[in-house]
Amino acid sequence: MEKIKMTTPLVEMDGDEMTRVIWKMIKDELIEPYVDLKTEYYDLGLEYRNETNDQVTIDSAEATKKYGVAVKCATITPNAARVEEYKLKEMWKSPNGTIRAILDGTVFRAPIIVKGITPFIPTWTKPITIARHAYGDIYKNTELKVPAGSKAELVVTDKDGNETRALIHDFKSSDGIIQGVHNIDESIKSFARSCLSYALDTKQDIWFAAKDTISKTYDHRFKDIFAEVYEAEYKDKFNEAGIEYFYTLIDDAVARIIRSNGGVIWACKNYDGDVMSDMVATAYGSLGLMTSVLVSPDGIYEYEAAHGTVQRHYYKWLKGEKTSTNPVATIFAWSGALRKRGELDNIPDLCTYADKLEKATIDTIESGIMTGDMAALSNLENKKSVYSEEFLAAIAKNLGELMA
Repeated sequence: MEKIKMTTPLVEMDGDEMTRVIWKMIKDELIEPYVDLKTEYYDLGLEYRNETNDQVTIDSAEATKKYGVAVKCATITPNAARVEEYKLKEMWKSPNGTIRAILDGTVFRAPIIVKGITPFIPTWTKPITIARHAYGDIYKNTELKVPAGSKAELVVTDKDGNETRALIHDFKSSDGIIQGVHNIDESIKSFARSCLSYALDTKQDIWFAAKDTISKTYDHRFKDIFAEVYEAEYKDKFNEAGIEYFYTLIDDAVARIIRSNGGVIWACKNYDGDVMSDMVATAYGSLGLMTSVLVSPDGIYEYEAAHGTVQRHYYKWLKGEKTSTNPVATIFAWSGALRKRGELDNIPDLCTYADKLEKATIDTIESGIMTGDMAALSNLENKKSVYSEEFLAAIAKNLGELMA
């Protein structure tokens, strides 16, 4: 068959360790036989990031702004052990964090639903998408230990040098700790626009949850900005699409989500999203069955797997041993990016191919052929744990039949 032509390239960000190996297999066996793949390639492997002083990460993000759609392999965020292992010049920042900051994006994570892997919450029959605000709060905090007898205050000095003070606590008789966190209106507005736009894009209801009853200035500001952006820019579009924006307290959202059937986007502040995304991923199955897409408020998309580089499997693979590494999230990163490229460039065949790639993957799992991590979760009677190569070969066979 003639390969599907692309008119605009995807930004392709290669990665590290076992996911880098799987990345090439997916391209060779599942994509390039059907798509005349057009990408602008960036090697985000740790060695090349070190060689370029991490400039390659910045360049890949700028290219994503230019072309509008990217697909990213999992990458190592180095710690002290990795600095020694790879002889790094310094402990480079998380590539995901750098890209998020440049694109001003929000991360949306959603589970991939397959028969035979039942969520721990049996009423969850549809995916719950977690949208995490990836700026500020405790991730950009300032914190101190405080000795007894000290008094801690918040001090704000305006542009004219005038001070406003507020007592945090008078530590009269005990040592203690303090923490200062911040956020900025522009980042919260970008977060709101990304969330509301993504809800429109996917035709799903969206909830935003905070704790404005306790945090009457900080969390209340989030609530107010969401409401202002929604009323001014999205209300009519939501009514037309038949979807709802809903605000509630974070504890009420937790109770509601447990009782729900899923099928909603749950927008969370930074820490809430960090915690709840792992809770949702575990309750549905695993990070190996989670999609992840970074969306900017001006409609830039970067798709990736939600998990890491699978270091343990990579060391086995280097010894020549076979591994049962789960490629599903990486496959869905590619299908998501190719579908979005097809939508933006009006190439229906590319969208159809992406749909069939996902169907072939799910059909393979539901037929009982899966990697070891999925087999451990599956309640199918005919399940069979296979190596990655066998799993990808089975998907390729199903895909070939769907594309014929």
